[in-house]
Amino acid sequence: MSKLHMFGAPPPERADAARNRARILAAAEVLFAARGVSGVSMDELAAAAGVGKGTLYRRFGDKAGLGIAVLDARERDLQDDILRGPPPLGPGAEPVKRLHAFVDAYLDYLFRNLDLVLMSETAAVGARYRSGVYAGWHWHLEQLLTAAERPHPNVLADYLLASLSGDLQRYLRERDTPPAAVRAALHELIGAVLGSRRR
Repeated sequence: MSKLHMFGAPPPERADAARNRARILAAAEVLFAARGVSGVSMDELAAAAGVGKGTLYRRFGDKAGLGIAVLDARERDLQDDILRGPPPLGPGAEPVKRLHAFVDAYLDYLFRNLDLVLMSETAAVGARYRSGVYAGWHWHLEQLLTAAERPHPNVLADYLLASLSGDLQRYLRERDTPPAAVRAALHELIGAVLGSRRR
């Protein structure tokens, strides 16, 4: 099994538990999109989902845990595109093109989900690096860098992912850096790392 699927299959759920989970995630999607993660309380999430606050805490632990669960489906979509989608993001393109395509796809995902990504990455010290999601992205980049015959692909993958951290993207957004400039600069960085330019 590819390391991109680090979550594994979820354990079987009772029908009522599955319904509660779906209601909670749907409510979180709506409220987070409308008011941002910091603008929504767990009490409001429980009320919107029609469940007790205890159910919410037992199921997700805290708001960070709920945010991670909301991100799960979106991350899986990107993982599936990498594993089985058309090139250049999916298999079949040369490593350089796949790396550029990954950056474009990941930035789209990051710009859409920045609040949730930040919460999941900063839930605890080092949370980003301990997650299965990070391990999956790292594995993918390491494979591409190895195929491109770059030295130290393991470390290079970490440095490239550092440029895609939620915290850095929040800083750039607060500095009013246009998304197009972020995208262009990252493609320049990849070109420098791989000794090539995007074609």
